[in-house]
Amino acid sequence: MVPRESSTGGKQKLLGISKRGNPYLRKLFIQGARAVMLRGTKQSIGLRTWIENIALRKHHNVAAVALANKMARIAWVVLSKGEAYRPALLVDEEPKPRGLHMTPA
Repeated sequence: MVPRESSTGGKQKLLGISKRGNPYLRKLFIQGARAVMLRGTKQSIGLRTWIENIALRKHHNVAAVALANKMARIAWVVLSKGEAYRPALLVDEEPKPRGLHMTPA
């Protein structure tokens, strides 16, 4: 579930998600992400606020794929390291600034 890219002559064209990997798992992650977006749970406060911020800026399908990507990455870390899921690591007090920012000297 990574974005595809087609670049030529210095121009970058971003495409939809790639079709690599297991199509069944990709569908399950996206369906799970849509369920989280529609219903939401109080247990996933950090993930919920993260996806709400994305859903305000992007189309709901793009937000669902972003959440599915994050869920797949979380599942990979949990399975590969054999550790329990720790949702407290997702909670940020303030969103990180993006882009160039001037700081007073």
